[in-house]
Amino acid sequence: MKDRPPPSPSRGALYVPPHHRLCSVITTPSSTSSPTKDSVPTTLSTDNTTRNQSSSLHSIVNKSNDNNKNSGNPYPYLPPHQYKQQAQAKKSLHYKVSEEISYRDIEFLTHQDASTLDDVDGWKWKLTTLLDNKDKQELVSRDKRDRRNYDQISALASRMGLYSHLYTKVVVVSKVPLPNYRFDLDEKRPQREVILPPRLQRRVEIHLGQYISQKPKGMDAFSRSSSNCSIATNEWLFEQPELLTPGEVSMEKIIWRKSQQMQEEQLIWQQSTEGREMMEFRSSLPAYKEKDAILSAISQNQVVIISGETGCGKTTQIPQFILESEINSIRGAMCSIICTQPRRISAMSISERISAERGEKLGDTVGYKVRLEGMKGRDTHLLFCTTGILLRRLLADRNLKGVTHVIVDEIHERGMNEDFLLIILKDLLPRRPELRLILMSATLDAELFSSYFGGAPMVHIPGFTYPVRTHFLENILERTGYQLTPYNQIDDYGMEKMWKMSKQAPRKRKSQLVSAVEEALKAADFKDYSAQTQQSLSCWNPDCLGFNLIECLLCYICENERPGAVLVFLTGWEDISSLKDKLQGHLLVGDTSRVLLLACHGSMASEEQKLIFNKPEDGIRKIVLATNIAETSITINDVVFVIDCGKAKETSYDALNNTPCLLPSWISKVSARQRRGRAGRVQPGECYHLYPRCVYDAFADYQLPEILRTPLQSICLQIKSLKLGSISEFLSRALQSPEYLAVQNAIEYLKIIGALDETENLTVLGRYLTILPMEPKHGKMLILGAILNCLDPVLSVVAALSVRDPFLTPMDKKDLAEAAKAQFSRDYSDHLALVRAFEGWKVADRDLAGYEYCWKNFLSVQSMKAIDSLREEFYSLLKDIGLVDSNPTIFNTWSYDEHLLRAIICYGLYPGICSVVHNEKTSLLKTMEDGQVLLYYNSVNARDSRIPYPWLVFNEKIKVNSVFLRDSTAVSDSVLVLFGGGISEGVMDGHLKMLGGYLEFYMEPATAKLYQSLKRELEEFIQTKLLHPWMDIHSYHELLSAIRLLISDDQCGGRFVYNRLIEQTSKPSIVSEAPIFIPRLQSGPGGDNSKSQLQTLLTRAGHGAPAYKTKQLKNNQFQSTVEFNGMQIMGQPFNNKKQAEKDAAAEALQWILGRNQAGHDHVDHMSMLLKKSKKDHK
Repeated sequence: MKDRPPPSPSRGALYVPPHHRLCSVITTPSSTSSPTKDSVPTTLSTDNTTRNQSSSLHSIVNKSNDNNKNSGNPYPYLPPHQYKQQAQAKKSLHYKVSEEISYRDIEFLTHQDASTLDDVDGWKWKLTTLLDNKDKQELVSRDKRDRRNYDQISALASRMGLYSHLYTKVVVVSKVPLPNYRFDLDEKRPQREVILPPRLQRRVEIHLGQYISQKPKGMDAFSRSSSNCSIATNEWLFEQPELLTPGEVSMEKIIWRKSQQMQEEQLIWQQSTEGREMMEFRSSLPAYKEKDAILSAISQNQVVIISGETGCGKTTQIPQFILESEINSIRGAMCSIICTQPRRISAMSISERISAERGEKLGDTVGYKVRLEGMKGRDTHLLFCTTGILLRRLLADRNLKGVTHVIVDEIHERGMNEDFLLIILKDLLPRRPELRLILMSATLDAELFSSYFGGAPMVHIPGFTYPVRTHFLENILERTGYQLTPYNQIDDYGMEKMWKMSKQAPRKRKSQLVSAVEEALKAADFKDYSAQTQQSLSCWNPDCLGFNLIECLLCYICENERPGAVLVFLTGWEDISSLKDKLQGHLLVGDTSRVLLLACHGSMASEEQKLIFNKPEDGIRKIVLATNIAETSITINDVVFVIDCGKAKETSYDALNNTPCLLPSWISKVSARQRRGRAGRVQPGECYHLYPRCVYDAFADYQLPEILRTPLQSICLQIKSLKLGSISEFLSRALQSPEYLAVQNAIEYLKIIGALDETENLTVLGRYLTILPMEPKHGKMLILGAILNCLDPVLSVVAALSVRDPFLTPMDKKDLAEAAKAQFSRDYSDHLALVRAFEGWKVADRDLAGYEYCWKNFLSVQSMKAIDSLREEFYSLLKDIGLVDSNPTIFNTWSYDEHLLRAIICYGLYPGICSVVHNEKTSLLKTMEDGQVLLYYNSVNARDSRIPYPWLVFNEKIKVNSVFLRDSTAVSDSVLVLFGGGISEGVMDGHLKMLGGYLEFYMEPATAKLYQSLKRELEEFIQTKLLHPWMDIHSYHELLSAIRLLISDDQCGGRFVYNRLIEQTSKPSIVSEAPIFIPRLQSGPGGDNSKSQLQTLLTRAGHGAPAYKTKQLKNNQFQSTVEFNGMQIMGQPFNNKKQAEKDAAAEALQWILGRNQAGHDHVDHMSMLLKKSKKDHK
């Protein structure tokens, strides 16, 4: 396979996603040719001596500069503020490379004790030529010596400002960063030979023929391009502001009387006994002292930035200041304040608190709206909601009609939705000059936000917290006498151990946590501490959370410290639940008469979350295990002690490899201060940081914004739904814009799934996806489930994928938990297991045995209830869209068909596809962007050594040392071809391709035509149904019968083959490339080796073994000629004699087979022809 990227004018120097990278190699293969005088291998050397020294052949790959005219950025992999800096550096390096790579450097490289680079001059010249040539992008070598000397080549490339990577058998040097895996360089990428039983194919063809003959008229026109049709106005999906708009004089009087009534009610409350007590409390808060300054700034400026330290009361008081001011000014009825919070628990608890401070019921003047829950009425004028709810409102009301104030709280967290909202609001402000925007945070880079909004004024509120004494790890060890060893820090439970225990666990590497603080620990000086503490610190493992140390600390606090609640910051739910189980078994901490042990996590039910705010009985110490949700979003007033692990679970996104990573990472200094401040709300507190002070000093000041570290598919879809113009241009206006490559990956993904057309406009499917508040892939699944009358199980799958995994795996009962899950998973699908688990719970819950069912089957009751609620919400949305009605029976006609359910899951999760190739002992899993991957430890497919399907579709992949796939379902060839993405024809009959050629299918031409016809008709049917959701599908019965028959009876009778024959053109390559040996036939009686296959043919025909004559060419290559049956066939030149002979044999086989034969019987068939030829020859 050639390594030349397509000279497409749309690519340029930009990194190309794997499904498009090197498409020309796959779609338009060209014959290899020996180097000419003008070719790179003979011109990269400076003289004959150098040329003879370099036996490797290289290819410099074409690129186009046309795309740079559009992007204006040849360095998309860098943050925007570094574009010019990098371009200037590269320009300077381009002219000075010869001076920087001096002969002293070359001498150093060629005299190392390790393997040396034989041709330093040659490599230096080639890399210099690569830099000089604006039309070349990379250089590729397959020479063994280059692989052996890769370290030296890499060092040389790095000095010249180039990137390098060593793949399995290939060295690549490039001008742009290189991904970890490239399928175009993988000789084992999936090529699938598909075989359908003739009887099945005939039955499917009969159904299809009957459908086409009776095809409904007027449905022939089909296009996936964007449609001007209107699905709906979308406005019914969102709660519209119920504010009165002044118009006529009578209406103005009504509004004035309502405002006057609100003023009187507010005055009555403030003058009541309870009201005076509440006002006295409020006036003691630091925020109240800044009331006049804040209101003045808001009245005089459209945007105001407010920062306030922990405990200042900004979150509860500033919205009240605005509301009270408007009411006092007789504008209460016209006032509409929306205050966003990053988390639902914050919106609910804050609105409840403010309602109490105003002496009202929740839902009157003050309310909240979060997903699945809400408390608001017609007279609500201060609404707390999650950021996502406001974004949904903007879909229907782009100008926020009637809204007078928008408050964005906790803006320092820099969530994706918050950054997205800021761009929209910044564009909205000129159209709504009367609208006021207030940005609030406990700690934020105020100047950054101020400059983003054109120098908006800043107001700072001093905090009021009691002093908090800080203890870092060295102080904790001294104080408690606890001693760390290499063994008592191991967290022998939870996710990490399960990966280690699994057979598929990778080798241990130095983690990101260790690497980040390694230098700080080396430079630290602990000489002022005891020898025991110094010994403990030398053993400290940054990777571990230290649950044994936490247990010791909690015991120390319970036995020695004054009363007060303890707040323990952990990284995620698994750590919380594991530590809680561990502590409940402890004699002291697990004693319920002395300790109240609670958990706080965003996925918990609202009622459970509220328990953390309750004060325990006297004599009982409350201990709360929480994630970073407790940093700023909520306040637990009785907390006196804080234990900080210093880490948080954070998703990062590797755009180059298109892979999200979920790893614990160190928090920022701001977050550490926030956690510390939680201890000083009601009295002087204590904070225990479970890391040394030198590690804290190495922390970053602020966390990286989410928009810079997560995939952008959903936000890109929202941009198009809000008609905000070009996705790239819109995101470039963000406070800190994401890298160009991440944006391109998202756009490419949306095109693959059919949400965007080639001009980046919404398709009909894309319009539906913007309405559904979920990931696009889950929305696709839901839509097709409704169309194919398989709704109920699909609702369960989508809802289950939207919540925390309902299957629990306690470490001490791991085997029992796996056995319980296994009873739901008998067909190689995590998603079908979820469906069966939920259906069983639903039956048990109707009999009031839901809790017992969950306990018996190791299921989370909270997750089951959340799934049930989400199912109702999703069904309601589908009903609003018009895809379903109030009669669910009709839309569950085929819910029993598990083969159809697999196909719907594949339709949604594509292109999340993984090949399953069976070796002797295990299965090899491979994806397009990662190469070899592993299955997540709790997947039902991870326990099966042989999966009787060729493909897995997966919900998500995550990188933790290695890449793991979560929630997978096995599918057949027919399901993938029909319900995956677009297919294209290859260079020969019966050759189909997907994902730009990464997936290749070989089959009989008639079978290929059948697949293409079925897929074309299926896509047309889905499109028509989306355009006319009320349409009856009865007229498509024969088509759907054909599809259901094919996917249910496909027994996966094919096989994987490698380096399959691809007919090559005789047109020579413009730029000569290193010839690559390509075995041109699939495995057969002669094996994979073309020489063996040729000998098998000749032996069966009664001939002797073929003879090979090989000669060495002037350029040190070898060219071989094979002789048999009175014929001579010459192969292409190659680096070594062995490959030259194999290529000659391959040429002979191609000639014998006429370049078109395929199938299992071709060897026997050709043997007969050769025997006949032998007789004729005599």
